[in-house]
Amino acid sequence: MKSDALKIIVIGAHPDDADVYAGGTAALYAQMGHVVKFVSLTNGDAGHQHAGGGALARRRRAEAEEAGRRLGIAQYQVLDHHDTELLPTLNVRHQVIRLVREWQADVVMTHRPYDYHPDHRYTSLAVQDAAYLVSVPNVCPDMPPLKKNPLFVFMQDHFQKPYPFQPDIAVAIDTTFDKKIAALDAHVSQFYEWLPWIEQIKDMPESKEERIAFLKNQWTKKILPETLQSLQKWYGKAQAVSVQHAEAFEICEYGRQPTAAEIRELFPMLNP
Repeated sequence: MKSDALKIIVIGAHPDDADVYAGGTAALYAQMGHVVKFVSLTNGDAGHQHAGGGALARRRRAEAEEAGRRLGIAQYQVLDHHDTELLPTLNVRHQVIRLVREWQADVVMTHRPYDYHPDHRYTSLAVQDAAYLVSVPNVCPDMPPLKKNPLFVFMQDHFQKPYPFQPDIAVAIDTTFDKKIAALDAHVSQFYEWLPWIEQIKDMPESKEERIAFLKNQWTKKILPETLQSLQKWYGKAQAVSVQHAEAFEICEYGRQPTAAEIRELFPMLNP
């Protein structure tokens, strides 16, 4: 780790959410010598059509650890709250505060609070509730407060109400897209079993090559016009038009409110 390394923490609801929404960006940070931690607030013990409970939680934790290894990130931590039962309680808020403080985070990424899944919504609320409090000494006084509030950002989604996602920052991930796909491939229980079952996808491929091709087809998303505009802002028009894969982030109104120059410092892959 280099001496001026940034510390990034991505807090998702389940043991594959961080990979889906920020895997390419995380791999870019790691390649540049920065330090990334993924956190899942639940253990994923409900996310399967056949398995469940402790056995599924153990399997998903192992999958997450392997995904983190493939991305090159420093740590993938899975907490033990039950899948589908997460609530933004005081206990969860304090866990998030301690996670952010312990990591000495410069950037915190999480879900938006507008989402189909209650775990996603309540993860977002818990992180937002912690955004100011990570700097308050009398909250969780067993751990020193952060001297500088991190930048909190939301990961991209497609939900439109009460307002659609705003891509304040867009990161080109063409060079790490294969790493992201490899990380998703590590979550066998999810991308080859549970999600195809719940989405009624039949004739799932069995060979390694066919499965990777399937994932690439599933997760190659059309770059939306508003995301392209953000790419143009950060990379310039000439470079933006050639981008095939991107991840975008919306700045949370809580926490640090950065200038454009500070965004480039915190997202150094944006520098041309």
